[in-house]
Amino acid sequence: MQTTTLSFDNFHNHGTLFANMLRARRELFIVQNKWDLPEAMGMEYDQYDTPASRWVVVHDELGKVLAGNRLTPTTTKCGIYSYMIRDAQRGLLATIPSNLLYDEAPVSETVWESSRLFVAHDVPAGIRRRVHAKLVMEIGSAARRLGARSALTLLNANWPRWAGRVGVDMTAMGPVMEIDGINNQVVSMDFSQNLH
Repeated sequence: MQTTTLSFDNFHNHGTLFANMLRARRELFIVQNKWDLPEAMGMEYDQYDTPASRWVVVHDELGKVLAGNRLTPTTTKCGIYSYMIRDAQRGLLATIPSNLLYDEAPVSETVWESSRLFVAHDVPAGIRRRVHAKLVMEIGSAARRLGARSALTLLNANWPRWAGRVGVDMTAMGPVMEIDGINNQVVSMDFSQNLH
């Protein structure tokens, strides 16, 4: 099991890994979860997949994607968009309630957003926890390399059950809310304790 952090600068060094990650996102979010998201050539994407973002991918030696995540700076702007959680709060995303945060969404060089976090649906149950832990650990490492001390993410509200297992302090940043029949909550993942 390997981890790779992709960027527009290094895609060319990793063959089809980026495309495979977008295909895995489509399989989970569009095919399995039935979310209404943009897709092209068998890949899911949205307005936040820009050169400002990075993508953390857990994969095998052949490039089969096991898990993934997108990291986006909270300082980014692209047209009317910034980052998903902030844009939802600003009422720009019809599928996510605008009252998802207790306070105003942060805009800071030391806070990034973690979005599109997934473990592929076909990862065997026996290794899912390990894959998930590897993904979260690499998100933390990548975020720290990018200068982030924390990352906001919209997660299934069951996060308190597994937060301790992956070794990241997490704090609720908004209320539990139902989205597509699933209870979700915005959480801040604190990476500052692991800074060197």
